[in-house]
Amino acid sequence: MPAFRARSALLFALAVGPVAVSAQVLPSTVDQINAAILALPKDMREGAGVMGYRTAGKLEMLRPSKNGMLCLADDPSDKQFHVSCYHDSMEPFMARGRALRESGVKGAQVDTVRFAEVKSGKLKMPSAPASLYQLFGPDGDYDAATGTAAKSKPLFVVYIPFATEATTGLSTKPSDSKPWLMLPGTPKAHIMFSLTM
Repeated sequence: MPAFRARSALLFALAVGPVAVSAQVLPSTVDQINAAILALPKDMREGAGVMGYRTAGKLEMLRPSKNGMLCLADDPSDKQFHVSCYHDSMEPFMARGRALRESGVKGAQVDTVRFAEVKSGKLKMPSAPASLYQLFGPDGDYDAATGTAAKSKPLFVVYIPFATEATTGLSTKPSDSKPWLMLPGTPKAHIMFSLTM
């Protein structure tokens, strides 16, 4: 699978709601916070809010945001390491996705519902560009002793709801060497970036 398709597929894993899990040992709150903020540039980590798990399967606020960025800790029930941080103007959209998945809505239907709610005015989208930083890696990649996730790979996007090729001058053709616009014209339109740029 081309790298851009793999990254695109991973985007749709974002904001997955809690799932039923067996009894498990949860990482400490400190470890969850430290792992979650790794997705951000170093100068943005200290003030970022973090949502994580005090109870298995229940995502809740562990630390409030002081700089407009909100991070989601790795879900211990997931089969991979995944942390994400995004501008808090995206939280209504992200939270709605989590709520829909928790209620049983699956796959593309989540965006069908959210897009309809945006169109009706029920769900608000940011009026300015909003960033998203993610790390994806193998299960257990975060090492609390070193504060690193050595095998994890980053993914960066900037949401610009309803942006198009015409309004941004960005191509909608996927690329590993230059920025491109994914899902143009939708509430979820975003610029994709590659580390090979």
